[in-house]
Amino acid sequence: MSHLKLGQAYLVGRLAGMLRELKKQQTRQAISDVATRLFIEHGFDEVTIAQVAAAAEVAKMTVTNHFPRKEDLVFDVHEEFAARLAARVSPPVVETAREAYFEALARHDALLGFSGRDFAHMIVSSPVLLARLREMHDEQEATLAASLASDLDGVTAKAAAAQIAGAHRLLFHEVLRRTAGGQRTATIVKALEPEARRVFELLESGLGAVA
Repeated sequence: MSHLKLGQAYLVGRLAGMLRELKKQQTRQAISDVATRLFIEHGFDEVTIAQVAAAAEVAKMTVTNHFPRKEDLVFDVHEEFAARLAARVSPPVVETAREAYFEALARHDALLGFSGRDFAHMIVSSPVLLARLREMHDEQEATLAASLASDLDGVTAKAAAAQIAGAHRLLFHEVLRRTAGGQRTATIVKALEPEARRVFELLESGLGAVA
């Protein structure tokens, strides 16, 4: 086979792979969209995976292949959530954490808790989703601690991660509470800015000299 034909075969294979991946992503998004609609309409705890599969017109196994846990249908960015702080926070940890937080706040980042009222109400109304949210915050803290361990000693890295992740957890739930209560995004941001500044001032007083 000539080099030209080999090159053509390679390109065809690459294109086929890209199309398969695109189809996979489209299917995943379609399932997530259908599930979110059902959860908002009927409540997360009341809807089964089988009902999601039927509404999305896919097999139940297709749903579980894309979303191993039912909660992942709601928190489908949990991996990004867990890695977010580790990707932005490094010594000096309070300074970089503050900068990253206010940048995300300015763009109303969903990873800070910004969402629609119905979506937020669905979360706060479900003990299962609230429990999963706690797990996600714990994962975020553990990922940050592991990242900081390359620059700080073990106990300092863990202490810094616990305090920074704890601050983010506090502020996240404040956004979630206000959103579920029907407050507009602009109102939430205006109320949260001074609260967030105070939180990071407190972090600075505790961590500024050591991390």
